[in-house]
Amino acid sequence: MVRLTAVLGDITEQHVDAIVNAANTAMRGGGGVDGAIHRAGGPGILRDCVERFPDGLATGDAGWTAAGELPARWVIHTVGPNWRAGQRERSLLESCYRRALEVADELGARTVAFPLISAGFYGWPLEDAIEAAVDTVLASEAGVEEAGIAARDDVVHGLVEAAIRARGVRADQRRRD
Repeated sequence: MVRLTAVLGDITEQHVDAIVNAANTAMRGGGGVDGAIHRAGGPGILRDCVERFPDGLATGDAGWTAAGELPARWVIHTVGPNWRAGQRERSLLESCYRRALEVADELGARTVAFPLISAGFYGWPLEDAIEAAVDTVLASEAGVEEAGIAARDDVVHGLVEAAIRARGVRADQRRRD
């Protein structure tokens, strides 16, 4: 079973095997988490995206690139559903977490940091985004030993911790940079 933690901090500063990027279908960088990861990791991530994903990536799927200048070894890119554009099937959001963990297994990653996929610019309702993340990661049979859900502010961090605790799992309260 994956050990799930709530992490207060910037996902680009996480010292884990792989960080998960909330990418767009074009796989050419963007705003929000995607833009932050590309800026912090440098141009090598974009070059890798262009080479590995010439036709982009489908919503709910995941793939990987090297992490460039990030402290992680890999970036696992996943395309979340865009609530504002009418993509409201929760199964697509759950698929992002499931596929990211499957890719982590393929890579041999033991530690992974996730953002709250689709909860930013794509407008997925925050509490449901948290529930989908927590439930899907905890149900995974992946070989990943530890997964963190990174939140940049105390309010969201507290909501993630509460969701983990509500499922009978101790929420780790440490800050990881």
